[in-house]
Amino acid sequence: MTTVFEWKGKNPKGRKVKGEMEAETSKQVEQSLKRRKITPTRVKKKPKDIFENIEFLQPKVKESDVIIFSRQFSTMIDAGLPLLQCLDILQSQQENPTFKKNLKKIKGSVESGETFADALKKFPKVFNELFINMVAAGEAGGILDVILKRLSAYMEKMAKLKRQVKGAMTYPIITLIVAAIVVAVILVFVIPVFSAMFADFGATLPAPTLLVIAMSEFVIGNIGYIIGGIIAFLFLFKRTYANKKGRILMDDLFLRLPVIGVLIRKVAVAKFTRTTSTMLSSGVSILEVLEIVAKTSGNKIVEFAIQDVKAGIAEGRSMADPLLESGVFPSMVCSMIAVGESTGALDTMMEKIADFYDDEVDQAVKNLTDMIEPFMLVFLGVVIGGLVISMYLPIFTMAGAIS
Repeated sequence: MTTVFEWKGKNPKGRKVKGEMEAETSKQVEQSLKRRKITPTRVKKKPKDIFENIEFLQPKVKESDVIIFSRQFSTMIDAGLPLLQCLDILQSQQENPTFKKNLKKIKGSVESGETFADALKKFPKVFNELFINMVAAGEAGGILDVILKRLSAYMEKMAKLKRQVKGAMTYPIITLIVAAIVVAVILVFVIPVFSAMFADFGATLPAPTLLVIAMSEFVIGNIGYIIGGIIAFLFLFKRTYANKKGRILMDDLFLRLPVIGVLIRKVAVAKFTRTTSTMLSSGVSILEVLEIVAKTSGNKIVEFAIQDVKAGIAEGRSMADPLLESGVFPSMVCSMIAVGESTGALDTMMEKIADFYDDEVDQAVKNLTDMIEPFMLVFLGVVIGGLVISMYLPIFTMAGAIS
């Protein structure tokens, strides 16, 4: 029976290295390390994780883990290493315990005679349909190393796209949350102090001050209902988005928004063309490509448009016409796709469109950030500044009366 051992050692350059390895004895680990020209300094049994069977307490497999795995795997396959040896090395070097277990099971499945693609299907949360279909195409065509290189390059570009969109959305959301907290603190803790002080003066207060005091009293008197309302709104929004009809309604609304809608469309075009190009050039059939691209689009309106394209192609139509009829994709994109179809270079044309729209997304994110920054500054200045000025107005009025 094999055991997991933790080892430390030095490589031929004298650098300290460490890792984990499965073996029956520590002696086997030492011998294996010496074959890899590593001088072992310590080998010991890995202590058992008491939470290893509690799934939600285990770390999730990140997209970056899969990208690095694909990149390293393609290099090893290209160097001529057998598939099982690649999986063995990558599993032993993997630091994420969840991914390590997955790779161990994948290796076991391949050893029992399953294809690599079939073994990956057992882990849909880690490897999506796109990944599995491309690996299957690579195995069938004997170009698994090329496919894995394309996959890692594709995932790196998609990860960059996600980071850009998240970055554009994170700034205004955090600013609004901070502004809401600051306003709540002022209304609940600061305004009552001023209100008590003004009550002792017995003078008539300016209208802005009375309005702010009334707001403060309302918030303090109904704080439980306000917090409950916010929680209920977030819950209802989540439930609505999880519902099919609600998701369609919300996705359609997002696409119609003035600035954010433009960004969502550009991201959708970049993702659609990049994914289609990568899969077509890897030998996946166009109908399979469109089925997978539709499912991974992230927007129901875009998904329906791609499904219409798939139905049109199944009926013998071109790809460009249904795309244009959907109203989701720009006419320029549809024209370029039509040219790619007529010249038989659809994958190349899709890649060019994707490169162009990557730059368009960059610019759209920059424009959105540039527009949001001054707006948020003005918003914070007006709201917080307005509250502060309203509370100091009576003091200024009394100071003027005294002088």
